[in-house]
Amino acid sequence: MKVYLTLLVIAALVTYATTPAMRHLAARVGAVTAVRERDVHKVPIARLGGVAIFLGLAGAIALSSNIPFLEPVFETSSGAWSVLAGAGLVCLLGLADDIWDLDWMAKLAGQVLAALVMAWGGVQLVSVPIFGLTIGSSYLSLAATVIVVVVAMNAVNFVDGLDGLAAGVIAIGGAAFLTYTYVLARSASPGDYSSLASLVLAALVGACLGFLPHNLHPARIFMGDSGSMVLGLVIAGAAIIVTGQIDPEVVSQRERIPAFIPIVLPLMVVAVPLIDMTAAVIRRTLKGQSPFMPDAHHLHHVLLRAGHSHRWAVSVLYLWTFVLSFGTVSIVFLPLGAALVLAGVGLTVAFIVTFSPPLRRRLSRGWRAAGRGVKPLQRLTPEGRHDRETDEDNPATASAAPHPKTQETS
Repeated sequence: MKVYLTLLVIAALVTYATTPAMRHLAARVGAVTAVRERDVHKVPIARLGGVAIFLGLAGAIALSSNIPFLEPVFETSSGAWSVLAGAGLVCLLGLADDIWDLDWMAKLAGQVLAALVMAWGGVQLVSVPIFGLTIGSSYLSLAATVIVVVVAMNAVNFVDGLDGLAAGVIAIGGAAFLTYTYVLARSASPGDYSSLASLVLAALVGACLGFLPHNLHPARIFMGDSGSMVLGLVIAGAAIIVTGQIDPEVVSQRERIPAFIPIVLPLMVVAVPLIDMTAAVIRRTLKGQSPFMPDAHHLHHVLLRAGHSHRWAVSVLYLWTFVLSFGTVSIVFLPLGAALVLAGVGLTVAFIVTFSPPLRRRLSRGWRAAGRGVKPLQRLTPEGRHDRETDEDNPATASAAPHPKTQETS
């Protein structure tokens, strides 16, 4: 684990150190998010943070190729370089989009190409670890890989709507995933703990952590499409490596790790982005709109309108990701009953935190109205007349304006 933690720190440091340079570069090339009516931010903000994230990934993976402990990973496959090549391709695609605003068809074509590059390099979904299902056709395997990668990239892109949201969600889910892959590697190969999935995830989590100090609210830079697509591709690559290239039956016999974990855990890691994307596609399709048409009805927008502040809305989605991902991982370490109880407690806390703002606001307004003898949502002015309370008058709703974030492009 020390090696993976070292790579995590290196990725974080490289990303953190290069992000300010990307901010200045964005200003020079015009990759700046302007302020529009539907935006949350108040001033133009640079959006090339994804390049710094990629540099952190690249630095950690390049260094890992010279570490003796990880030699088996690079000797047995080219998967690490394939993931990096695919990430580099979508980073360039996102960079072009951040500067020139590409149409959705061009971006989709680039995403498919990046997925194919990664698949041709050996990171390909060839089996499903449930009932021993194997994808018999190489063409079907290639198609399944492309679909998984493209869906993951767009899911992360959809959820990238508030400061620190996408990077934090992937960092939390990636940390849970890293914990699982490390335990899986120890169980499958007691004498060799090297793991391609653990290597990729350590670099990914480190890059996200290095970027977050610059991206937390109020953000000084956005990751843009060059970052959200990189995060989606890498987390999908790690999921494919674990799902398609490890025999869970062998591991289960030794450590009793459930065979369904390689399928369920990747879904829980990106559950928040997937739910958001699925709801957006259904919502827009029913309205006769393009699935890529921006709107103000994402999960984070709903939380803002419910009364959460910007930072608290992000924290709520962090909490859900933590509960879902680490709750799933707990099955590996705890008896099933204890793990389910722990997950149930976590879900209960998440529900309370999520739905507390409207309840608290209603109670406080009711008590205030009862004490003053006036109708809710009204207040007494110095002149002695009742004025309708506005969002600016109520701190609980002042930060809940239903504005989407320009950094999301879908």
